[in-house]
Amino acid sequence: MPTASHGPAKNPDLHGNVPDESPVVVIAIDVINDLEFPGGEELEAPALEMARALKPLLDRAREAGVPVIYANDNFGKWRSDFRVLLDHCLNDNVRGRRIAELLRPGVDDYFILKPKHSAFFATALDTLLSYLRAQTLILCGIATDSCVLATATDADMRDMHVVVAEDCVAAMTPERHERALAHLRETLDVRTVKGADIDFDSLAEETEQAATSSARAPAKRS
Repeated sequence: MPTASHGPAKNPDLHGNVPDESPVVVIAIDVINDLEFPGGEELEAPALEMARALKPLLDRAREAGVPVIYANDNFGKWRSDFRVLLDHCLNDNVRGRRIAELLRPGVDDYFILKPKHSAFFATALDTLLSYLRAQTLILCGIATDSCVLATATDADMRDMHVVVAEDCVAAMTPERHERALAHLRETLDVRTVKGADIDFDSLAEETEQAATSSARAPAKRS
């Protein structure tokens, strides 16, 4: 399984396509979503509450120079790109319209399309994180017990630090949401905090200190 690399790169800015460098990134999972699927009606209210908490977190990230990555399901039989999906959610009469209006991407944000639950599976996320030199991921979006959980699991397998903004994720029911958060904390050692309590500077410092400690640690002998 590929892991984000931090060694010297032949093209350090990915041919001009990744101008940012940050030890911390925010990944917004499936927030551009029409919610027009079985269970979408139950998810609409908690997802809107999530969006209202997430918007100021995304705004703060952009102001702090922390990259924001939208990881989104493709729909329309894979004939759509991200802008088409955004246009659909903003301009058609769909359940997710108000959420898309709150969380529409900024001009400097990144996006990837994913075929399955995890933002890592069969996507360019590994490559993007490698060029961003990111090791701490702040996860938010839909759904806590599905795509957020799957992405956190894949990040853990890549030895990345994961923070879940607990009020910036949503599930169909409070019970499913709380069970997923407990699993993230207890099984994956994920830090769960309110979005307003996330300090980007502190997370960046912690990430860089952890990387320095890891580099200084003696190699294990077999």
